[in-house]
Amino acid sequence: MKQVPILVLDFGSQYTQLIARKLRESGVYCEVVPYRENIANIKARKPQGIILSGGPASVYAEDAYKPSEELWSLGLPILGICYGMQLITQRYGGEVVAADHHEYGKAKLTLNESPLFRGMTNNEIVWMSHGDRAERIPDNFEVIGTSENSPFAAIGNEEMKVYACQFHPEVHHTVEGTKLLKNFAKYICGCDSTWNMGGFAKEKINAIKEQVGDKKVLCGVSGGVDSSVVAAMLNEALPKEQLICVFVDQGLLRKDEAVDVKNMFNLLDIPLITVDAKVEFMKALEGVSDPETKRKVIGEKFIEVFDAEAKKYTDVAFLAQGTLYTDVIESVSVKGPSKTIKSHHNVGGLPDWMTFELVEPLREIFKDEVRKLGLELGLPKEMIGRHPFPGPGLAIRTMGAVTQEGLHLIRESDAIMQEELKATGYYDKVWQAFTVLLNVQSVGVMGDNRTYDNTVCIRMVESVDGMTATFAHIPHDVLEGMSRRIINEIDGINRVVYDISSKPPATIEWE
Repeated sequence: MKQVPILVLDFGSQYTQLIARKLRESGVYCEVVPYRENIANIKARKPQGIILSGGPASVYAEDAYKPSEELWSLGLPILGICYGMQLITQRYGGEVVAADHHEYGKAKLTLNESPLFRGMTNNEIVWMSHGDRAERIPDNFEVIGTSENSPFAAIGNEEMKVYACQFHPEVHHTVEGTKLLKNFAKYICGCDSTWNMGGFAKEKINAIKEQVGDKKVLCGVSGGVDSSVVAAMLNEALPKEQLICVFVDQGLLRKDEAVDVKNMFNLLDIPLITVDAKVEFMKALEGVSDPETKRKVIGEKFIEVFDAEAKKYTDVAFLAQGTLYTDVIESVSVKGPSKTIKSHHNVGGLPDWMTFELVEPLREIFKDEVRKLGLELGLPKEMIGRHPFPGPGLAIRTMGAVTQEGLHLIRESDAIMQEELKATGYYDKVWQAFTVLLNVQSVGVMGDNRTYDNTVCIRMVESVDGMTATFAHIPHDVLEGMSRRIINEIDGINRVVYDISSKPPATIEWE
């Protein structure tokens, strides 16, 4: 087991993996393990510091999540975040209670002297997300940070090198959160900044070689950034005869997507097999309106197609996918008690009968890291810069049952919106943009005629990693141009609305 400079114990927060991402961004390698990780496994990684994540539970509850008692006697520096702070408070003799009111959102942090805040700005913005709070801190701890609603926003014991903060330094909205985490790793734990994407690429390519051996790998390709990077890694790691890249045209793609994917793989000099499965997918989705069921139906149908393709070859033992950690953390609780947000077709949507062993080299990294990895592997910038597109495709951007008519409306409206976004220079300024068919009809007037047609929603967000996002502040004239073209050029749409919700509480996709 290799050394891991910083080990993050996951107590179930949706933000846990962001801690690791921020530290890796600072050049410090770290891993996430469940809070209940065996103490022998923790010692085997020889960490220089421990971070306790946030979580949905209460430390005073009967079934509260607690780490091994031996953790506290390892003599390692510890940083507790939110639930982690409450654990530290309780463990060292303080008191944690339910707050009079929950605190969610931005707060200004007033700092006291501490190595944790080295180089940070006083009254900087931090992100709060908690229902419990410390009522009394342990006697041997000092208050090192306060906010208007949190007199114990941060506490610390310099002698033990144990620190805790009520806010979340790992989320994008805590302006100097990366600096705080780096301070903990560098100045308190003594870690070096030596980890980078080049090293990660070499490590994963070697891991692919070791995992696959002389067997064949079927790589599911969508044309998106994630699966393209996976294909490039496999192409680097394996002889061409061991790699079978399969693109399934399931009828849920964006306009001209199939042609774009073929051209892209020709450019990469990676052989690509295209399977036309539109009829099979539409038949399987007939009458299905529940979002979770849609995802599972699509996931199972993908595996059926891949399985049929694999039977044309010998020794196909592996299925490679572009699964990211955002897919994992929102789908299933693999590293701890994280709450499930939704199933992803390539995680929670896979059928039990699947016989392939999975190859998922991107499973522990985020979208922004995938883009850096793609550049490291020599992929073109225009490919790397493409907006994310979900595996279930337009099926989860069509509210309710999926029909050919609905897919036509969403595909054409999305194409117009993308054209306008690129023409006005905003495509590269937003993280993701798409249209959603709302399955809502409303009255309109076109010429002298009354209409009763469909409503399309435009969704654009700004984000770094997809775990949190804010709606994009696009000029009204740009939105007006999109709306005018969509309504004028597509029969069946008479109203366009703009989604101004952020994540959380909303998700980026509608289903």
